[in-house]
Formats: sequence, structure tokens, C-alpha cells
Amino acid sequence: MRVEVRRYEGRWKELFEEEARRIEAIFGEELFNIHHIGSTSVFGLKAKPIIDIMPVVGNIEKVAIFNEQMERIGYEPMGEFGIEGRRYFRKGREHRTHQVHIFQADNEQDIKRHLAVRDYLCAHKEEAERYGDLKERLAKKFPENISGYADGKDKFVKELERKALRWYGNIR
Repeated sequence: MRVEVRRYEGRWKELFEEEARRIEAIFGEELFNIHHIGSTSVFGLKAKPIIDIMPVVGNIEKVAIFNEQMERIGYEPMGEFGIEGRRYFRKGREHRTHQVHIFQADNEQDIKRHLAVRDYLCAHKEEAERYGDLKERLAKKFPENISGYADGKDKFVKELERKALRWYGNIR
């Protein structure tokens, strides 16, 4: 997968909203909430142009029932894909456009982690700018190596999550 980081695009919010409606129609009453997460959810943040979506469901075990419907709208079901308690779907294969990270409503740890990072970056523009600059540098250094890109930002992201969770706990 080619690694490309772009300046923030206002249409990312619209792309999330369009896809969220499709997902809501599929999951119906099983869906408790749906969030735009990841870098494309932070106004002004440089990002890979991939919309990250976090649906929250009542029962994670029921998600597989909806795999075929998700496939019909272009998603590839990937199961937990390395994160226990998550169901992951991706759209666009090598030219990925969307990623869906589904968690059960009582999985407060993972849900809170994603929301804390998003909200922290929205509230701390300097930190968001540093993160965007790092991602841009790494994308130039590793344009054909998603692992190198991910490894390069790992330390920053772990520290960001730690600060975001502490901050989030203080405002909630």
C-alpha cells in the first residue's frame, strides 16, 4: 500500500457522514453510536486520505451476521485483525478509502482511547501540527513501506495516547 499524507480536506467529514449512513442502515438497532476517528476527523491535521469510522455495537459477536451486507458496500471483513474485541473492515484494498473499527459498547478502554486522541488533537493544535509534520516526513521516507511508516510514528503515538487519556480523564 502506498503511503500518502495530505493536507486536511474538508470533504473528509462529508465522506464520513455518507459512509456512516450506509453503516447505520446495515447495523440498525445493534448500533449504539458511530464516531469519526483517526486523523481525518481532526480539522487541519495532515493525514492519509483514509476515513476511520468507529461504530459501537451492543454485541460484538453479532457483527459477523452483517459481513455479507458490508461486503456489498465494498468492505472486506478482517475479524479482530490484531486487536482483541474489535471487528475490522477495510474498503479499497491497495487504494484504501475507509476503515471500520467496531467495538462493543462495554469496551470502554478502546472506545475511550480513540475518542481521547481525537478530542485531544482537536483541542491541542500545536500537538496536531507536530503529529501531522511527523506523518508527512515518514510518508516521504517510506512511500512504499506502510510498516516503516507505522514503526516511525509508534513512539509518538504511544506518548500521544498517554497524554490524551490523562487529559480526557480530567475533562470528563
